Amino acid sequence: MNLIPNIPPKVFTLSSVVVGFLLIDDLNANEQNALGNWLMLVAQLLCTNAAYLQLQQERATGNSNNVTNGIPGHPDNNRNSTEDTINMLEKMVKALQKEVGDLKKSL
Repeated sequence: MNLIPNIPPKVFTLSSVVVGFLLIDDLNANEQNALGNWLMLVAQLLCTNAAYLQLQQERATGNSNNVTNGIPGHPDNNRNSTEDTINMLEKMVKALQKEVGDLKKSL
């Protein structure tokens, strides 16, 4: 499953800000709190699992120096072009617009 886009970390973080602000208008305080807590629980699960997998991989390879390998947009790992970033952002905007439309329809 490939849910994570191959974009620079700052753009990926900005996308979460955009989604958060889009959800604020459609949810009351109790709904925001419930959804926020649920998302934090999901995030904690992902972080814990990823950290343990990373530890196992490091132990298996004996290599702990390649921290930046595979991080899109990292200055040491310059594989992303500006065009790829723009295309991914356009896809994200379209997906967000569709999600907002679907949320509005469900209300």
